[in-house]
Amino acid sequence: MDQKHYVIIGGSSGIGWEVTRQLAAQGHHVIVGSRTSEKVTGITGVMHMPLDVTTDPIPADALPKKIDGLVYCPGSIRLRPFRGLKEEDFIADYQINVLGAVRSIQACLPALKKADNHPGIVLFSTVAVQTGMPYHASIASAKGAVEGLTRSLAAELAPKIRVNAVAPSLTATPLAASLLNGEEKQKAADDRHPLKRIGQPPEIAAAALYLLGEAGSWVTGQILHVDGGMGALRTFK
Repeated sequence: MDQKHYVIIGGSSGIGWEVTRQLAAQGHHVIVGSRTSEKVTGITGVMHMPLDVTTDPIPADALPKKIDGLVYCPGSIRLRPFRGLKEEDFIADYQINVLGAVRSIQACLPALKKADNHPGIVLFSTVAVQTGMPYHASIASAKGAVEGLTRSLAAELAPKIRVNAVAPSLTATPLAASLLNGEEKQKAADDRHPLKRIGQPPEIAAAALYLLGEAGSWVTGQILHVDGGMGALRTFK
């Protein structure tokens, strides 16, 4: 298999780390942009680029000349009643979920255009965009913008570059730890899903790898729901 070059923003934790791990295990070269480096240090084929996407520009000289795929993983979980949300909360969610993705794509776009075949960009949304849920006003607004960005860029960058997004439901990551800290919370979260469990990082990462790779080479402008049935099903038993 030919070694490819991927950039994973937020690739040192949670779903991003799992994407990094799986790509490196396949023998690809991976550049991880994140604030922390502990997990990725010393892994064959992985290079860490210190980065805070809300404040730092991505240096062009840190990127390969050709990029076969970009995955933007940073996100937030700000679940509060609407009456308690401030304008600053909406701005913060928009900064990390949308503007961080915009900066990353703009920085990587010249190298993506030089790649062979049809390089892919993968963003992350949430099931809470399609399915209205209480206390999700801020994050659902930001991720709704991510879905709009996905479709718009897919149209603009076709036929060379494919752009898709993965929309998971609650997944067992450090970001979601406060929602799962205890047996009662864990069981309640499991039971809300038609498949009666929350997602695991390898399952979400597998969807991202599908959209990046040859198997997904005829897929663009799509929002792939990997959510245990939460977005499409209502089970009454």
